[in-house]
Amino acid sequence: MKKMNRSKQIANRFREVMLDGIWIANTNYKDQLSSVDWKQANSKIESLNTIAVLAFHINYYIEGVLNVLKGGPLEIKDTYSFDAPAITSEDDWKALLNTLWNNSESFANLLDNMSDEQWDEVFVDKKYGTYQRNIDAMIEHSYYHLGQITLIKKMISNE
Repeated sequence: MKKMNRSKQIANRFREVMLDGIWIANTNYKDQLSSVDWKQANSKIESLNTIAVLAFHINYYIEGVLNVLKGGPLEIKDTYSFDAPAITSEDDWKALLNTLWNNSESFANLLDNMSDEQWDEVFVDKKYGTYQRNIDAMIEHSYYHLGQITLIKKMISNE
């Protein structure tokens, strides 16, 4: 049996949380968000972020790191990561989701093709650590907010 290389393993872990996996959380973003309409996505539960804001937030980081994986600079700032544009229609919501799915697939494809050496290289600046550390953090961060989305969906359906 052939051993899967690190790039394939990590890309698969990312796909599991974002697009098609159920191994860790028994769900994923695509599964959770595809059944949410734009009004539910905007439903406010006390001081919690809305589902739309959380979807934007995760995509913000995916898009920012995706730019680096494509050879560009790291341009994202934590301060802007929750500055989601208003979702005022189903079309707005679907557009955000399509961007999230497309960015997630592009991100996973680039991870698939990283060399073993690149995983241990410095990510943008020494203070950020390695590519491995940053991609692992992306996956963990995604699971954290997936849990929030799942709970908010349950709270909305119980209103």
